[in-house]
Amino acid sequence: MKRKFIGIGLLCLGAATFFSACSKSSNKKGKGDQVSRVTGWPLNDKRFGGYQVTNYPGQETPRGMVFVQGGRFTMGATDDEMPTLENNSQRRTVSVSSFYMDETEISNIEYREYIYWMGRVYSADYPELVQKALPDSTVWRSALGYNEPYVKYYFRAAAYNNYPVVGVNWYQANDFCDWRTDRVNEFLLIQKGALKPNPTQSNEDVFTTGTYLTAQYDGSGPRQARDLDPQGSGHRAYNLSDGVFLPAYRLPTEAEWEYAALGEIGDNPTPENKRRRGEEVVTDRNSLPWGPKNTTRYGLHNQYQGEFEGNYMRAKGDVMGVAGGLNDNADITAPCRSYLPNAFGLYNMAGNVNEWVMDTYRPLSHEDVDEFRPFRGNIYRRPKVEEDGTLAEKDSIGHVPDTVLTNTEILENGRYQSRTADLNSFGDGDSLSNVVYSYGVNTLVNDSTKVYKGGSWADRAYWLSPGTRRYMQGNLSSNTIGFRCVMDRLGSPDGDNEPGGNNFGNQPSHKR
Repeated sequence: MKRKFIGIGLLCLGAATFFSACSKSSNKKGKGDQVSRVTGWPLNDKRFGGYQVTNYPGQETPRGMVFVQGGRFTMGATDDEMPTLENNSQRRTVSVSSFYMDETEISNIEYREYIYWMGRVYSADYPELVQKALPDSTVWRSALGYNEPYVKYYFRAAAYNNYPVVGVNWYQANDFCDWRTDRVNEFLLIQKGALKPNPTQSNEDVFTTGTYLTAQYDGSGPRQARDLDPQGSGHRAYNLSDGVFLPAYRLPTEAEWEYAALGEIGDNPTPENKRRRGEEVVTDRNSLPWGPKNTTRYGLHNQYQGEFEGNYMRAKGDVMGVAGGLNDNADITAPCRSYLPNAFGLYNMAGNVNEWVMDTYRPLSHEDVDEFRPFRGNIYRRPKVEEDGTLAEKDSIGHVPDTVLTNTEILENGRYQSRTADLNSFGDGDSLSNVVYSYGVNTLVNDSTKVYKGGSWADRAYWLSPGTRRYMQGNLSSNTIGFRCVMDRLGSPDGDNEPGGNNFGNQPSHKR
């Protein structure tokens, strides 16, 4: 059944605005314990219209992730670039917002969970979807090397459970992020009692966050959200303003990944804590994730002194050292939680495997992108709406369809900076893009060319620097490339969920 499209985002924004401006009333019965600052009407009270505002405690750190407090940093090369390479990583100052990031790369066992779910849900009617999601194990093959054991065992064998998944292309990594978003939000609703576990769901009957929020998923549990609308039924589905759902998992932008890898919070001599404010000081610029020192070996005078701090190739033909003295103790990849984490608590932001980021590659991106949350690759989309104004029904695999904004829609809205919704080439030769980026003729760059960063077990130390960047077609994969997910931090940039801004004691904490 078609449903009217509801501006959920606007509803959420309105709720957040009212919540920030609420104060407690003196209602002795405990109903309507807040009032609107702009109207004086009681909130959360059915007798006065039932407008509901959640006392939201703040965003919690998602399982398996760490908080990365945003800020400004110098993005780009930390050392002089090799003279044979393009000068495509020039230094510039940018700022990124706070976010959450996986402690480690996604592992084989975690990606196999995704494949298992896909097989359980779609294998009967859509086996091609399961095949499409599988990593390409043949990435291990080499014409003059014997790697068939890795082809057979690396992804499936228990011995490699906690090793980073490889052979996953950029599009597969994005699909994994979408799947993870839906499974996490589904379980949050199950914990609330709003959904019953449904292990037999399949095809169009699968839970997605989009189908639930648009009332296209039937899976009601015994405990729905209270509906205080006087004309309502007394219960309703949860929406974004209830504070139950987590934001979407996604790949990091190139700027976010580089910022997180540098971990320069560890170079602030007086960071904020419960006793002091914190100063805007960074003593050194890191060249590698483990600190400003330009070395790959552990420096403290203890039993670990001299050990390699990352998994990489030291020299031609030397991927692990000699018997009895293995330098990084890994021939190919190493378990995801190997080596020391950086100052943010992130493992293997240099070495082990390179990692996909969200950006489309352009050699001169540093000249074009914004100074705040820089990113190249925007394609503006909206939910698909039928001619009668109703939201399009979910498709045969349970997803709510969307569509790219048309040129007419772009032109009618004066806020947009371009005449098209596809901004991969914005500011980078739009009018000449067919000539400049004629893929396979005079370049290997097009809109499917994506950035990867970090260095791998098969790379030299130069590529371990977070400022270096390389690219590959998004539909290709490698035995040296994996990925990890991030999630946006909503609200204040403070990980302790204190109010944003310098408050001077004039704003009440959310902790009441």
